[in-house]
Amino acid sequence: MDEVAAMHSSTSVSSSSSIFANYPLISAFVAFTLAQSIKFFTTWFKERRCDLKQLLGSGGMPSSHSATVTALTAAIGLQEGFGGPLFATALVFACIVMYDATGVRLQAGRQAEVLNQIVYELPAEHPLAESRPLRELLGHTPLQVIVGGLLGLLTATTIILLRTVTTSYN
Repeated sequence: MDEVAAMHSSTSVSSSSSIFANYPLISAFVAFTLAQSIKFFTTWFKERRCDLKQLLGSGGMPSSHSATVTALTAAIGLQEGFGGPLFATALVFACIVMYDATGVRLQAGRQAEVLNQIVYELPAEHPLAESRPLRELLGHTPLQVIVGGLLGLLTATTIILLRTVTTSYN
């Protein structure tokens, strides 16, 4: 038992000595960046306009929240094993984030659409007639969450394969 604890603590210290070697963090960051870039370039190709808000905004295809938490969870599972408490914690966190994206945030976005329409139809003299519109693109459809999750899984798997290939050559 002591041998296992010593082995685990020595691998934890060496693998976490640099934030740039933190495979789960890198996987999550790359998945987020890919998802947001896909949104940006999709808008650019479809609408022929450069919308920089797409690089950081929420909502749309694919879900960057789902891509991020799925990449983080998969990377933790691939690095630490799928039977430990760290993976279980990440999995529960990922499920909550993805459920929230398709539930609460999606419904909040739909309510914002209705409220914006009501404010738009107010007479000009009404005190709320000039209020700034609410953000409508907050949540995700189930398909957007699934695609984001697949992107996150693919990202984490690709990064660990690249890491394995590069370390086997060293």
